[in-house]
Amino acid sequence: MHYTESTIKNLPRVQRLNLINSITGIKPGNLIGTKSNAGVSNLAIISSVVHLGSNPPYIGFILRPSMVDRRDTYENILENCFYTINHIPSNFVEQAHYTSAKFDKETSEFEQCKFTEEYLSDFPAPFVKESGLKIGLKHVESIPISINNTMMIVGEVLHIFGDSKALSPEGYLDLDLLDSAGIGGLNTYYKLKKIKQFPYARVAELPKFSK
Repeated sequence: MHYTESTIKNLPRVQRLNLINSITGIKPGNLIGTKSNAGVSNLAIISSVVHLGSNPPYIGFILRPSMVDRRDTYENILENCFYTINHIPSNFVEQAHYTSAKFDKETSEFEQCKFTEEYLSDFPAPFVKESGLKIGLKHVESIPISINNTMMIVGEVLHIFGDSKALSPEGYLDLDLLDSAGIGGLNTYYKLKKIKQFPYARVAELPKFSK
């Protein structure tokens, strides 16, 4: 397989869409939970969540606000400042996938896709009860990416909670034990399996590799 700039540009639209969305490999599968000023909860599936820093703890994700199924998420974040990021359990991937359908603003994806809203007493945005790991964030910055009209949404982590069995004394999370799903392309889901964990890489401790 070899695609050049020219062949990529001339691919049929859907084929190019599927290919380019797949070449980055398996991405984290998450559900973004928000609530409107009218009290309607919203849930959107996202595969672009990235770590930006640990002190302060910042996490970002990419959004295209012009898309109907993403506009509600962005508007709710701007209105209320608070939102949640929830890992997708592998046995809930079908329900998670259909949160991307173009529901009306007055319709809750929680209700339509049979997820359960969960709240903390001091935090207004809804978490996904079924999720093995839930993150509560406060919106701190929206960074426009003009070349394709997308936006990086940056939030500060205020809450982390989930299944304690997946947390090591050093602070590592075992995503295998959490049974968190990954996403390939736009609509293919994967189970994550831990292969191995290595120590911090130091030149003096480089193993003797062989070809």
